[in-house]
Amino acid sequence: MLSPSDKALVPFVSVDNMMRLVHHVGLETMITRIADAIEADFLRWDAFDKTPRVASHSDVGVIELMPTSDGEMYGFKYVNGHPKNTAEGLQTVTAFGLLADVQSGYPVLLSEMTLLTALRTAAMSALAAKHLAPEGARTMAMIGNGAQSEFQCRAFKAICGVDTVRLYDIDPAATAKCARNLEGSGLTVVSCTSAQEATVGADIITTCTADKQYATILTDNMVGAGVHINAIGGDCPGKTELHKDILHRSDIFVEYPPQTRIEGEIQALADDHPVIELHDVFAGRVTGRTSDKQITLFDSVGFAIEDFSALRTVKTLIDGTAFYDDLDMLADPDDPRDLYGMLHRAK
Repeated sequence: MLSPSDKALVPFVSVDNMMRLVHHVGLETMITRIADAIEADFLRWDAFDKTPRVASHSDVGVIELMPTSDGEMYGFKYVNGHPKNTAEGLQTVTAFGLLADVQSGYPVLLSEMTLLTALRTAAMSALAAKHLAPEGARTMAMIGNGAQSEFQCRAFKAICGVDTVRLYDIDPAATAKCARNLEGSGLTVVSCTSAQEATVGADIITTCTADKQYATILTDNMVGAGVHINAIGGDCPGKTELHKDILHRSDIFVEYPPQTRIEGEIQALADDHPVIELHDVFAGRVTGRTSDKQITLFDSVGFAIEDFSALRTVKTLIDGTAFYDDLDMLADPDDPRDLYGMLHRAK
């Protein structure tokens, strides 16, 4: 058996190694590092190829590819969203991703992204809120207590200074799970019996539900002046979480309008409804929060640059560690033109 050459090997971060890496770095530190990378990449927005993700929809879910490149590195993520999976003992969302060198086209990192997507989504939520939430915000309503919820809560604690979370889910077991997992996190956790109860006293409202349908998780009367809304559950055509009246009262901030208008809350509005791009806020070209009465809404759908940022963060963090395996992934014949010869010699 021929041993693979160094050129054939690609660093691979498995689920096990990703968990070990997160514990090694620290969960909140990991989220903060990813948020810093996202902000840095959004500040060089024009360097990136940008396209709405490529989606394949079915009656039960969606499978998507999310590609981008900054001209030096290329990255993509494969991700699915199947709300029915939970009832079958499966994850609603699974993902993996890859980084490659543009000059050679050779992959330089392959990684699980089921955990990493949760970390990235939380990092992006808290990063947006850092620029948009009311000053001194300390209480967040977390509506939807599934797989993303604990990551969101920890991210808002680490990046925005949130110290109290008010939890609600239509499934009380999900709320109990989230509350249990947040024990010892430094957060004060309040379990609520309705979405309206969860929003009482909240400076920030995060909605994160999985049903693939138009829904009204927040009604207009739940949202008072000065609140920041982090709407992360609506992320495909035909799926929203907010009553339309909330959108008309809010200043709406988005990642990439051509994608958000298809997938986000704003799919319920006219195509020319004004929105503000977050990269302009991060760069100081546009002011995010302008008054203590303003309602700000981050209409989050997730964008490929954020995954690129997360992958490059992982690539940096695994350097010199044991938190990856070398994967024999690339053919490396003695003569680049003699791939057949390489196959023949393996007999």
